[in-house]
Amino acid sequence: MTSSAAGPAAVPVRHPWRWVSGGVVVVLIAMFVHMLVTNDAFQWSFMFHQMFRRPVVEGARTSLELTVLAMAIGVALGIVLAIMRLSPNRLVSAAAWVYIWFFRAVPRIVLAILFGNLGILYPRFFVGLPFDHWILSSLGAGGSHARLFGVDARTIGAGFVAGLMALALSEAAYMAEIVRAGILAIDPGQREAAASLGMGRMLTLRRIVLPQAMRVIIPPTGNETIAMLKDTALVAFVPVTNELFFQLQAIGTRTFRIFPLLVASCLWYLAMTSVLMVGQYFLERRFA
Repeated sequence: MTSSAAGPAAVPVRHPWRWVSGGVVVVLIAMFVHMLVTNDAFQWSFMFHQMFRRPVVEGARTSLELTVLAMAIGVALGIVLAIMRLSPNRLVSAAAWVYIWFFRAVPRIVLAILFGNLGILYPRFFVGLPFDHWILSSLGAGGSHARLFGVDARTIGAGFVAGLMALALSEAAYMAEIVRAGILAIDPGQREAAASLGMGRMLTLRRIVLPQAMRVIIPPTGNETIAMLKDTALVAFVPVTNELFFQLQAIGTRTFRIFPLLVASCLWYLAMTSVLMVGQYFLERRFA
């Protein structure tokens, strides 16, 4: 009587397909581990011996340096481009749009090779008065130049610098859109309240808008940083000879053991990106 008065007892719903799918996953994992252990093509002892040699470790450091510098330049330039895109001046906004359009449209590997061959376009790059030859000729000073200084194209087009320019300038276009989205996500009333307190546009942006936009900007920026670390492998085509992928590829070509060194590349990038993912997690939690 007591059990009937309290109502029928609840019976848990059985989910047999969960056990089936779990068993399939376990079998697939066991097959994968068995392949890793038994397939001689991996050559694990040779791989681990080669992947921690000094040139490879220095290559990993070069990849990290490229990542940090490219992201620093990309973020700084991206903020400037985002502000330009939001400018009421149509000429400034259009110039930023053209930059973003170009560098988002061209693949980074093409940009890396392009910057590596800038010497074909100009042997030297000069900073000075544009169209100086024509202007000085009209003033009767033909043959003179109004140039402040020049840089040898081989310096800019050197491997590391060319690769860094390609990655940083491309990243700036993506960061501009991320920062612009973060700024637009802030309630316009925040800017209006700051204006009522007498704060200028730039001060409002720096003190009010950007700190609040960080909650929106940080997650995609972390993803861009991880993607940038992986894209540093593209500078091997410039070529940057002291880069991680270039060094591992060179060892594989020299020893005629290509596949083990490709797996070593995967392990290196997995390790480095995992560290970045952990940092991204704590940074996102800080700005949540």
